[in-house]
This record gives sequence, structure tokens and C-alpha cells, in this order.
Amino acid sequence: MKILIVGGTGMIGGHAALHLAGRGHAVTLAARRKPAPGTAIDGLPVLIGDYAAGDFATADLSGFDALIFAAGNDIRHLPEGTPAEDHYHEANTVQIPRFFERARDGGIETAIYIGSFYPQAAPHVVDGDPYLMSRKAADERVRALDAPGFRVCSLNAPVMVGAYPGLAVPFFDAYFAYALGLLDPMPVFCPPGASNFMSVRSLAEAMEGAIARGAGGTAYLVGDDDMTYQDYFHLFFETVGSPLRPKVRDEEHPLLPDAAQPAGRGGVIRYEPTPAETALLGYRCGDVRSAVEALYDDYKRRHRMA
Repeated sequence: MKILIVGGTGMIGGHAALHLAGRGHAVTLAARRKPAPGTAIDGLPVLIGDYAAGDFATADLSGFDALIFAAGNDIRHLPEGTPAEDHYHEANTVQIPRFFERARDGGIETAIYIGSFYPQAAPHVVDGDPYLMSRKAADERVRALDAPGFRVCSLNAPVMVGAYPGLAVPFFDAYFAYALGLLDPMPVFCPPGASNFMSVRSLAEAMEGAIARGAGGTAYLVGDDDMTYQDYFHLFFETVGSPLRPKVRDEEHPLLPDAAQPAGRGGVIRYEPTPAETALLGYRCGDVRSAVEALYDDYKRRHRMA
């Protein structure tokens, strides 16, 4: 199967590309720039462009059987001086469904949207948050395009853990540096609260399952491990061999600021994905620890650690 992955150089899309290519599919990435040299996805074919700028024409999307859309504009893409609500509405609510329309018109028959878990797992935090509102609206609008000959569903994922070999993800690198004591004098602590976490490998498997068996028009809430932030932080300390266990302190943490917690500091979001849907999509569970260990192996390679 010929599969186009939008956001294909990111930690989610790139891992999905490797997984699907390993399963025998012909994978093409769509991204604003080529993969970094030396990364595991370097050498895969790439369509260069920015979906939010409308760079991809219908003709560019012809010749593919399936689409995985693993992109979206967040605070990293917010132009200076532009109101967040306006930018997120245009980039996510408007341009993502428009891209799906072009994919449909180009002959793509199956499309998978990678969305956010908040609208399904914690809908109370969505209203008033321009970013989450735009992601929710994009999800609803792309699934509304489902029709005979164009099957569309979404996988709404929690906090994601992992990357593909060679990709430096700044916030994961910061967690390992913190656990290794390289960010002194930052005190060792963690904020209160809890969330659901999932590995990029599990999500890649769910993408493959959604392409093969996903029901059109359906929003699948996917996920894996419910963890407190204390347990999540400790996983990094444990992985690097540190005997320290971060203590919970009710204050903002530089590596997990309040702005990155839509549920608020101390907020708890726990859920159990529907077993029937997990089986349908065919993804593994209990994989977050393995994802952190793989991240650390790559961190050591990139930093030339023994």
C-alpha cells in the first residue's frame, strides 16, 4: 500500500513511517523540511511543503492509497503578534479539513487523523482553550468527510513517549539531563497530577490497524499507561540509574510548566481504552517503559556516552 504521512519527520510520524515501511508499505513523508541527516528516516521520499500554508495541491496527493495526518499547529508554530485563537482556527480548524478534501479529490481512499485525547477523555478542559478547541473541531470536520470511497477515522492519543533513532527531542533530552544531575541547581521534584501515556510504537501499530480495520467516521480514544507525574518523572531517573525519586511539590516545574497541563496543576486524567477497540486496532499495551529505555539508548549514542 502507498501511504502518505503528513508530519512524517516528527517523533510520531517518523516512527510510524519506519513501522509501516517495515511492514512492507511504500511510505512517503510530507513535511516542511527533509529529515535530519543520519536519522533513521533519512532517505525516505519526501514531499516538501506546509499544509497550513496550503502548499499541497490535489495533484500532489494523487497516487497514494492511504493518508496518515500526524501534524498540527501548536504553541511552537504561533507567529509573533498573531492572536492564538485566530492562528489555531486557520491552521487547524480550517486547513486540516481542507487538506483532507484535497486528499479525497486526489483519489486517497483511507485517511487517519491523529488527534488529541482531551475532547474524549477530559472534555471539560477543552472549552476556552483555543488550541484544544481547534483540534477538536478539526477532528470533527475531517470525520464528517467520511463517505463511500473515502474512509476517515481518528486516533485520539494521550501524552506520547518515544521517537525514532537519531531524532533529538528537546524535552526528552532535558528529562534525561535532569535525571543525570546535569541541570543543577534545579531541585529534584515533580508536580502533582496524573495523565495517560502511550508509546509512539503503540500508536504506530494502532495506525496500521486503523488503516486496515478502522470504521469510517469513528473517533478512537487510544492510550496505554495511567501514571502520576511522580511515576513518570521517576521512570527517567530509574532508567539512567539514579537512586533519586522526585518528591511531589505543589509548584510549577520548569520541565512540565503549568501551561503544558490543560487540566491544571494537580489535574488527573485517567481512562481505560475500550478493550474491543484496542483489539480491533491491534496495538500493544504496557510499552511506555520500553519507550523511555529506547530514548535513553539513543540519547547515549547521540551524546557519545559509554
